[in-house]
Amino acid sequence: MTKETTMNKTYLPIKLALVALSISAYQASAQETVRIGTEGAYPPFNYFTADGQLAGFDIDIGKAICADMGVQCEFIAQDWDGIIPALLANKYDVVLASMFITEARKEQVAFTKPYQASAMTFVVDKSSGISDVDPESMDGMIIGAQSSTTQADYLASAYPNAEIRLYPTQDAANLDMASGRIDAMVGDIMPMTDWIATQDGSCCEKAGELITNPKYVGEGVGMALRKEDAELRERINKSLANIISNGTYQKINEQYFSLNLLTLK
Repeated sequence: MTKETTMNKTYLPIKLALVALSISAYQASAQETVRIGTEGAYPPFNYFTADGQLAGFDIDIGKAICADMGVQCEFIAQDWDGIIPALLANKYDVVLASMFITEARKEQVAFTKPYQASAMTFVVDKSSGISDVDPESMDGMIIGAQSSTTQADYLASAYPNAEIRLYPTQDAANLDMASGRIDAMVGDIMPMTDWIATQDGSCCEKAGELITNPKYVGEGVGMALRKEDAELRERINKSLANIISNGTYQKINEQYFSLNLLTLK
C-alpha cells in the first residue's frame, strides 16, 4: 500500500464528515417557510398595527405553531371575500383567520383541528329596547353583518323579512352599528364582546341567546388548507396540540381575552 493510498483512507472519514456538515449547514440556511393568509381587518384576532404590522390572536397562534414546527412564518393579508380563492390559487399555504369549519367550506378546503370554539351573537343599541331577536320580532329591521361570512348566511336564511345590510369588513359594520345606521348586527361572540368593551359604555350590548346551530357556526374555528396538503395539515395539528398542552396557547389567550377560546368559559 502506498503512502498516498494510506493517507486517502485516513482522511476519507474526515471528508465525509465535512460533506455532512456542509449539507447540515445548507439545510439550516434553507429553513422551510409556511405562508399564512389572514384578513388583517378583524381585531383582536387579526389586524394591522399603526406601523403596518400584522398582529392579533391569530397571528400569535400562527407564530407559536411555526416555532413548534421549526419553520419560518410569512403572513400575507387578503380581503375576506377572496381568502379561500387565494388559498386555492397558491397565494399562501394556510388560512389562519378565525374561520368557522362548515360543511360548505369543507367542500373546497380541508381544515385542521379547531383552535377556537364557535358561537355568534346579536348586538343591539342599548337604548333601542330590543331584547327579543327572534325572526318575527326583527321583521322590517335593518341587521348588519360582514359579507361572505356564516353570519351573512345565517341572516339570509333565518331573517327573510328583515333588511340585511352586508359590509366588506366587521369594522365597517361596527361603525354603522355605533352610528345608529342599523338596528342590530350579528358577529362572532368574542370579537363582539371585545368591541362592546372598547366602546364608551353607552353604545351597544349583546342580545338574545348565543347562536350555536352547527349549520352556521360549524364544528369550531380552524385553519384551512388545500385538500392535497394532508402532510402539512397533520404537522400543524401536531403543533397545535403541543402548544395547547404546554400552556403556550393559554398564555396567548390571556393576552387578549378573559374567556378561554377553546371552551368559551
